[in-house]
Amino acid sequence: MTTAEQAPRVASTSIALEARDIVKRFDGVHALNGARLSVRPGEIHALLGENGAGKSTLIKVLTGVYAPDGGTLLRNGEEIELANVRVANRAGIVALYQELSIIPTISVAENILLGEQTPSRGGIVSWRAMRRQAREQLDRIHQKIPLGKLAGELSPVQQTMVAFARALATDARVLILDEPTASLTDTEISELFTVLRGLRDEGVAIVYVSHRLEEVFELCDRLTIMRNGETIVTKDVADSHIDEVISNMVGRPGGDLYPERTPVGTDVALSVENLQGRRVKDVSFVAHRGEVLGIGGLAGAGRSELLRILAGAQKRAGGTITVGEHELGHSASVGRALDAGIALVPEERRTQGVILGSTIRDNIAVANIPGVSSFGMVSGAKISDIVTRGMSDLQIKARSSRQPVGELSGGNQQKVVLAKMLARNPQVLLLDEPTRGIDVGTKAEIYRLIRQLVAGGTTVIAVSSELPELIGMCDRIIIMHEGRISGDVPADGADEEVLLSYCYGKAQS
Repeated sequence: MTTAEQAPRVASTSIALEARDIVKRFDGVHALNGARLSVRPGEIHALLGENGAGKSTLIKVLTGVYAPDGGTLLRNGEEIELANVRVANRAGIVALYQELSIIPTISVAENILLGEQTPSRGGIVSWRAMRRQAREQLDRIHQKIPLGKLAGELSPVQQTMVAFARALATDARVLILDEPTASLTDTEISELFTVLRGLRDEGVAIVYVSHRLEEVFELCDRLTIMRNGETIVTKDVADSHIDEVISNMVGRPGGDLYPERTPVGTDVALSVENLQGRRVKDVSFVAHRGEVLGIGGLAGAGRSELLRILAGAQKRAGGTITVGEHELGHSASVGRALDAGIALVPEERRTQGVILGSTIRDNIAVANIPGVSSFGMVSGAKISDIVTRGMSDLQIKARSSRQPVGELSGGNQQKVVLAKMLARNPQVLLLDEPTRGIDVGTKAEIYRLIRQLVAGGTTVIAVSSELPELIGMCDRIIIMHEGRISGDVPADGADEEVLLSYCYGKAQS
């Protein structure tokens, strides 16, 4: 271990990994155009930028997924070529993505020592050595996860910790984390930060990609901001502030993130009475035409289940759902809910919202077959019309409508989900964590889109785990606690402390 690694937070000229003037083109279009990044041993370095800024492409260059078309990579000051992911791993460079590559059907120990790290002799696995070595890696990050437990039975944060342990088992000295807190609770995030600080103190260089700027200012030492495939600035976190970061990310002053509220009508668009589900218990509320109704609460409070029931994706055990004057039948399906005017944009866009291997065009078309068909024949012209309109209205950044959705940034994937649902012209649009894992610029676009929709008479019901977002985005906020509504307050002038007390089921005097 070098001196810099032993004293990781002391200023040093030592660089663990450096990217100099990296160029990467796809179909002649620059995804990276002179991008730069330098990460020191023993620092947590934030990599920031809007969706489509080039962060994901740069990460893939750093980890051997893509070969750069120009520029230089250096590891500990020496030039290096990363022919593939295996070469990068052997150089101590490991990336952990938002969608963890945990194998759910094998044990924790097997996940940690997977592949070349599996201890064996003569082709026979040494299970005792595997358990011992796996425990050593978990001990490094102070985790007591049972080694024999199937990985699929772990909580999200435990799965993340297993992924960390696997990276450490490969002797990773540069750890690249892509949105590691996206699916974690506040308590789990705190636990994760403790682990990351411990790894930093061991001299591990950590590249931290996140759209949650509050986390960056709490956790990171330095930051690098990218825009349009270029590096805009690198500086100490202590010498920056959130407004400056936003301005550098979007290339203009941040301004107000949330658009002004518009008056809400009195016409009832959706009425829910005594709704029952597995977690949802006796929920009743109304949502008005042209209203943004927010739903908050702690994880497990029943927020997402409520939206699934409303959208027909989960059967209800009791209660009524009325859209305008039309009551949905008790056995309503997704198709019937869509026909009644209710559309859902789910939380898990990659697994529930889009078909990653299919094109933007096909993803939008498949959800709108009735609207693009006549007498059983699908109209290519009608498909082109709704796809062109959707890509334009939502400013989807892509080479063309024929690009696979899996190649898009997270924010643009979310826009595709929105585009295919908005093509149905829903009366009630349900959004489950609509801005999770996307950058601040795209968030602002989605907030503006929501206001445009409600100005046209659409009712939006949005679940969010972020109380400031609920206050800024919504007209009214419902808080759920253990499946029931514990609070219903106007968003204008709402107090985070009051909302949080409702989240914990505490009634206000």
